[in-house]
Amino acid sequence: QVQLVESGGGLVQAGGSLRLSCVASGIIFSVDSMGWYRQAPGKQRELVAGITSGGITNYSDSVKGRFTIFQDNAKKMVYLQMNTLKPGDTAVYYCNADIRRRSYMESNVYWGQGTQVTVSS
Repeated sequence: QVQLVESGGGLVQAGGSLRLSCVASGIIFSVDSMGWYRQAPGKQRELVAGITSGGITNYSDSVKGRFTIFQDNAKKMVYLQMNTLKPGDTAVYYCNADIRRRSYMESNVYWGQGTQVTVSS
């Protein structure tokens, strides 16, 4: 079994910062990529940022220059540093990982339970 657990959400004023963390645990042979998605009320879940095991990153246009994704491969953790937060960033943020449980198995996508980020104006 694989689990992803997020932490670090909360309430912050516009212009403030938050750092989200996510740790993967369980039977894991390799983590091919990790990322952060978010879902605001009434909207579809969208990619915020992703990072491969080799450190290649990608960001949605709405967060470029404000958010930074980074990882600790040894700890199987991914982080999202969010600066200059805006009310439009308010959403539930989900950690996502593409994980191979055994060397002979294909990778599967796993999701965390989500953490609420609320940005007040």
